[in-house]
Amino acid sequence: RPGMPSSTHEALVQMFRHRPSLAAELLSDPFRVPLPEHQHVTLGSGELSPVEFRADAVVVLEDGATPVLAVVVEAQLRRDSRKRWSWPVYVTTLRALLRCPGVLLVVCADAATASWASDPIEVGPGSVLTPIVVGPEPVPVVTDPIQAGHSPELAVLSAMAHGAHPDREKIFIAMLEALRGVDAQHATLYHD
Repeated sequence: RPGMPSSTHEALVQMFRHRPSLAAELLSDPFRVPLPEHQHVTLGSGELSPVEFRADAVVVLEDGATPVLAVVVEAQLRRDSRKRWSWPVYVTTLRALLRCPGVLLVVCADAATASWASDPIEVGPGSVLTPIVVGPEPVPVVTDPIQAGHSPELAVLSAMAHGAHPDREKIFIAMLEALRGVDAQHATLYHD
């Protein structure tokens, strides 16, 4: 049904809600975004303004109790021109609420959607929001069960992104091993 999130969308969002540090991992590697010094990463509220502006997930990097970077995480499974209008609202509203820089991290399951989502969004003259987009290409290939165990959510993203990879069997086995360390509810959602 239109407007209803799919299980893939929900799994992508839950990975960040369950383990917010995944956003920091993806920003720093493979995108090499310089992250401010921070002591921990927390999950923030996705309600950024009136109800029609609700982010999928908000991750906050903090130095002590001080927010130093706010990450709006959006799971995007297809082109949706409305997002080009709402994404800047998410980032700027969160920036104003937390009084720290903000960034938009868009997670896409396919290369075509990732390509569309990565286009800079002109907010106005001299103001552009450039999304950081995780599509299949930059997601690391995780074949080592030990590495997968350290970040089960990254192992799931690897399996989603690289299902046609020559090492897909190793990727899938690493993901299954990693899911043994995740609670049953999340393991089932991620596996599906």
